[in-house]
Amino acid sequence: MIYSIDQWRKKGKWLTYNGHQIFYVVEGTGEPLVLLHGFPTSSWDWHKLWDTLSQTYRVITLDFIGFGFSAKPKEYNYSIKDQASLVEQLLFDLRIDHYHLLAHDFGDTVAQELLARQLDRHENKIKSCCLLNGGLFPETHRATRTQKLLLGWFGSIVARMSTYERFVNSFTILFPNQTRPSDDELRMHYELIKHNNGHKITHLLIRYIIERQQNRDRWVTALQKAKIPLRLLDGLDDPVSGAHMVARYKELIPDADVTEISGCGHYPQMEVPEIILKNYAEFRSEFRFSINIDNDKLKL
Repeated sequence: MIYSIDQWRKKGKWLTYNGHQIFYVVEGTGEPLVLLHGFPTSSWDWHKLWDTLSQTYRVITLDFIGFGFSAKPKEYNYSIKDQASLVEQLLFDLRIDHYHLLAHDFGDTVAQELLARQLDRHENKIKSCCLLNGGLFPETHRATRTQKLLLGWFGSIVARMSTYERFVNSFTILFPNQTRPSDDELRMHYELIKHNNGHKITHLLIRYIIERQQNRDRWVTALQKAKIPLRLLDGLDDPVSGAHMVARYKELIPDADVTEISGCGHYPQMEVPEIILKNYAEFRSEFRFSINIDNDKLKL
């Protein structure tokens, strides 16, 4: 089903985190699968995958604080580590002690922090991780002009000057012409950004780019030392984290498992949802088969 943002909101529930209301959606049975969205959008990014995934998994997603339908406080110390703690609280409240990750963009970095915590704590809660286009390595992230302006000393002014037309101009460069979002989709994305005056805090949210530089070693190491199945599904025509990021991923990640998607930009889950669903199903099937083989060997 293709959900409007009103339909998506009706599916949601609310969590209180640090005194703020956080929107989340949970549906289905089976192994828990946590979906983490990107910047500057929201959990609605996953709506084209939702019904199919929830037929197999217990699917959980949320709007990070500062995004979508969640609270967007003006005086708040937004950070990747805080967003990771938000995810952990949601999972604790839902009594989920093991789960799989499917993440995109900003959500990739939150996933990297969660993987780093798993290594720090010698835990085995995260069972697998699948990443879509994102700035996994600061040296390959090619920020857009708008992102650079928001990071500047006048970023708050740039944020306040946000209009639908400016959003469209900065957002659509992330897509090749054949997968560009429809006008209706663009308007819904912008409505979610503007909800609770969220467009006025984008200069605070964008600081995650600086965090990536500060925590590069921690977050790259989290991928390199992950002891779980790990796959990258990447739209190659993405100017921010496309083919050039894939090349770096193959250089740095041992036995890199990568699916390269031609004719696709920065948002594969919206542009080519059927390809993402097919590849994710294969990913889960492949490592489940591998585990079964290993278990059979142990019995011999």
